[in-house]
Amino acid sequence: MAWPSFFVLPFIFSVLGTAQESASTIKVDVKLVNVFVTVTDEHDAPVGGLQSENFELKEDGQEQKIAVFQRESELPLSIVLAIDASLSVRKDLKLELLSARKFVGSVLRPIDALALYQFTESVNELVPFTSDPKKIDSGIGRVRVGAATALYDAIYLGSRSLLRRDGRKVIVVVTDGEDNMSQLRYQEALRSAQEAEAIVYSIVMVPIPASAGRNTGGEHALIQISRDTGGKHYYAAPGPELDRAFQQISEELRTQYLLAYYPSQKLSDHEFRTIHVSIRGVAGKPEFKVRHRAGYYGHTQEQTQR
Repeated sequence: MAWPSFFVLPFIFSVLGTAQESASTIKVDVKLVNVFVTVTDEHDAPVGGLQSENFELKEDGQEQKIAVFQRESELPLSIVLAIDASLSVRKDLKLELLSARKFVGSVLRPIDALALYQFTESVNELVPFTSDPKKIDSGIGRVRVGAATALYDAIYLGSRSLLRRDGRKVIVVVTDGEDNMSQLRYQEALRSAQEAEAIVYSIVMVPIPASAGRNTGGEHALIQISRDTGGKHYYAAPGPELDRAFQQISEELRTQYLLAYYPSQKLSDHEFRTIHVSIRGVAGKPEFKVRHRAGYYGHTQEQTQR
């Protein structure tokens, strides 16, 4: 369902606020921390076949015992695909949507679900989470060009929709990197993604990555959000380059690992706990790159009881 642009964010914030006011909040100790890990080699290709003993995991500098280890290809995916349809990408939108259709066809399995968002001066959910490719294809066909770009709002709202989903949670953002209309700030978008445990992949649509006169503030923020959530950013021109970026994301999502642990340190002076994962016991490991979320907030989580 697409909401009229003039009330999308106020409506959502109103619903969220009402829910929070009418619900009782219970504080519960977080017992298990999930860390989704991508390992790539010197050619930037995903590395599969690693075992639990090949990973060293630390929280705030202290080594943790890995309690759960899984290869992520078996777990369901919840994907938010957020497409920039602002005026600045109008000339490339047709190719952008064609590549998005190919991505959906390559990544989506019956156990997975994808939600489609478009963002311009507002954020519209065109298709709620579904595993039906026909519904998603129909939603892609309803993408319409707008004026400005509410990039941070799109990441925030996409993250909120992922909060209560199980399995792996991913946001794929296709944009030219500008933000000139968001009601929310970069820090709020990042925190929302971290709280949802969402991995953010960003595809920046620019023919020349360092073209003169281009506003790169939103672009650099988007790159940092991708890094801090364990995702990755790509520069891609419309057409084959964009297809390759989507394909690389699809391949990574089939070869991720889940490491989960019970924090040995129950109390912390820091609201944000840092996580570091490294590889050990593998020949050639200096060439390996490890990506995962930078950390998580607090030692409690809120559950709402209705």
